[in-house]
Amino acid sequence: MLLERVATWPEQAQAEFVRSLEDIETRHIGPYRLSDAERKAVHRGLQEMRERKLADDAAVAAIFDRYRA
Repeated sequence: MLLERVATWPEQAQAEFVRSLEDIETRHIGPYRLSDAERKAVHRGLQEMRERKLADDAAVAAIFDRYRA
């Protein structure tokens, strides 16, 4: 059984396994909790939006059109 073999894996692989299971549990069992890095990225994006640093729809469409041609 896989769970029994996990005990024989290297420590780094076991830690990765635990993180994967925690991610699965979080997605299926409870609300998602942002990490500090994700929270900072959200705040940065909101600030850029308030400062109008984001491309508008026309600019995005122009870029897509340029690469589709």
